[in-house]
Amino acid sequence: MTGILRHRLFWPSAALVLLIVVNSVARPKFLTTTMRDGQLYGALVDVLRGSAPLMLVALGMTIVIATRGIDLSVGAIMAVSGAVALTIIDGSGDPENVGTVLVAVLVAVLVALVLGVWNGFLVSVLGIQPIIATLVLMLAGRGVALLITGGFITTVNSAPFAYIASGYLTLLPFAFFVSVAAIVAIALVERRTALGVLTEAVGVNPEASRLAGVRRRGIVWGAYVVSGVLAGLAGVIYASNIKAADANAAGLFIELYAILAVVLGGTSLNGGKFSIAGTVIGVLIIQTLESTILFLGVPSAESPVFFAFVVVAVVVIQSPRVRGALRSLTASRRRDVAEPTTAEVAP
Repeated sequence: MTGILRHRLFWPSAALVLLIVVNSVARPKFLTTTMRDGQLYGALVDVLRGSAPLMLVALGMTIVIATRGIDLSVGAIMAVSGAVALTIIDGSGDPENVGTVLVAVLVAVLVALVLGVWNGFLVSVLGIQPIIATLVLMLAGRGVALLITGGFITTVNSAPFAYIASGYLTLLPFAFFVSVAAIVAIALVERRTALGVLTEAVGVNPEASRLAGVRRRGIVWGAYVVSGVLAGLAGVIYASNIKAADANAAGLFIELYAILAVVLGGTSLNGGKFSIAGTVIGVLIIQTLESTILFLGVPSAESPVFFAFVVVAVVVIQSPRVRGALRSLTASRRRDVAEPTTAEVAP
């Protein structure tokens, strides 16, 4: 039992289960799923669908933070990729053409890749502090997105493009499968190859890893490229969901939610040890919490306060000092039970 309590994923998982239980009590239909035309619908399905953009961004953020970095530009990259995709589709002669949509998505992701290369260049080659290097694109990226759309919100009516966010692949939403594919790919690369160990080595001690022959520059650069690509995919999904490119609203504050999800999942902001599974749980916590806020009818102006209160409670429960106090309390109770009373030892 003590080993389970000490596992890094125990408390994030417990927080997620608690949120699901609270939702189930407050609205019994939360766990109910219905089948219509071979597709599943319900609150849980909505959580899985809605978590896709944040899941992609948080996965990239996990790798960046593991290298002792940070990426504040992911929201701006989402805005740029969405603007690129919508502009190409809107300018084409046939928005309903699947080939046109595929080309638009590919170009949008390639642009996001270039932006990730730029971030990686500033951090790994020029040696600029990650928070400053990515802050540049965070501030300039939305301006670039506005230039691409001409300062307007570009809207399109394209069924193939809308399918990315709202369409179904067999039983579940297509966006959910995109996020699952990203989770599997990142997990295989980082946990089934030496790259994960090298990433942790760079994050724990950059100088020692350099002396050991680890190519720190390439690993750090690659982390920002992966973050940019995943943010680009998230931007495409977001634009597909609203069927528009909104440079001001796309990915707004998502970098903060992504960092929060990573931290909730047990990854240290000091770099080194990271957890892909923990990040997945952290994203689901945030998405479930947002669903709870909407159900409770909390006004939009007050929802950040409610959200912050719950997050603080989760973070406090996960803190090492609180967990140590709980373990000490449990151990003292066990000793009290194990020690025989005076009556038991008397002849």
